Amino acid sequence: MHTPSAQTAIADTSARRRAIGFLNFAHALDHFVILIFPTVVIGLEDVYARSYAELIGLSTASFVAFGVFSLPAGWLADRWSRRNMMAVFYFGCGLSLAAAAFAPTLWMLALALFALGVFAAIYHPVGMPMLIDTAVSRGRTLAFNGVCGNLGAALAAGMSALLASYLGWRAAFLVPAAVCVTSGFAFLALVPDDRHRTGTRMATPEVPLLFWIATALFALFVVVSLTAGLTFNTVSVALPKIVDERLGREISLAMVGGLATAVFLCGALAQLAMGRLVERVPPHILFALVVAVQHAGIAWAAYAAGPVLIVALALTMAAIYGQVTVSDIVLARYTADAWRGRVYAVRYFLTFITSGAAVAMIALLHGRGGFDLVIAVTAVIALVLLVAVIGIAVLATFVERERDRAGAPAE
Repeated sequence: MHTPSAQTAIADTSARRRAIGFLNFAHALDHFVILIFPTVVIGLEDVYARSYAELIGLSTASFVAFGVFSLPAGWLADRWSRRNMMAVFYFGCGLSLAAAAFAPTLWMLALALFALGVFAAIYHPVGMPMLIDTAVSRGRTLAFNGVCGNLGAALAAGMSALLASYLGWRAAFLVPAAVCVTSGFAFLALVPDDRHRTGTRMATPEVPLLFWIATALFALFVVVSLTAGLTFNTVSVALPKIVDERLGREISLAMVGGLATAVFLCGALAQLAMGRLVERVPPHILFALVVAVQHAGIAWAAYAAGPVLIVALALTMAAIYGQVTVSDIVLARYTADAWRGRVYAVRYFLTFITSGAAVAMIALLHGRGGFDLVIAVTAVIALVLLVAVIGIAVLATFVERERDRAGAPAE
């Protein structure tokens, strides 16, 4: 028989696993729902006799909301309840998707997409701190969570294309709406409330920083968040259309979605590798290496066409999702748990506020120079990102060396 303490430990382990499972699934849903429209829009060109540049603009407010509303979401989670905010995420996304499915006009569709962006904004500033607090093996847990987000993004293109092709574009919103609402009820039933922990979280980071180093790292992370956000969102949103235009042959919408899914899945493999590598390579060094590969992949994609384009995009996507995972680990190391909701809110606000800018940039540049111009500008932005990440790696190396010299215990 188990002793009372052993039973408590078993119950705690079970609760942790359930919470992590729901958070991983929520990450997949988050990236899935926000990327439904960029695939569905290809079929809407014929339905509404509008150009891609005009229709993709309908999602601008959604992607802006995806960034802006991360700020109040993170603040509410730290002050109220991370678990309850995640329940709002599930139900809000489900109802917004249903509204999009039944939207009678393009303007109503745009409004529903905006609401979807508001609720989808909850996950990253709330789910990530909750995951970090719950995880035992942080590197592998964050890596697998990143894989789940990547799978959501990957399946969004393929599943949305299939649903739109065989059941109509409205079904591409309605089916995931039912999944979100059902998951919300299960989440409330199986994951306990955490409001009692609000005032007990640690107020000091794992690695204390001097003021000037903390300020410099913050400034560099601002640059990283903005440039990484522009790069991530531009490639993610434009990927189905890049494949559609530049593969060099006439292919169906379902095939476009399938190829886009295959490219996104390469990111999942990269994130699994990050979970292992981060245990062997200092995170800040790995961060710089992955971002360097990302820039090389985008530069290659700028000149590639046909099947080689798929390889270049696969390398790019692998590096993009790999750097997201490593970036979260680096940020968590230098941020106190009590502040993580707000710090991640600022980070994801900056990252995802660029979603709207990315959509607008795609529409503007595609109308003037096609995807040659879109990818070229993205490569320049990725270069700025690389310079900022190298700066973070240099400062973090200095901090870790000083910590070792001071005889601080290993983590």
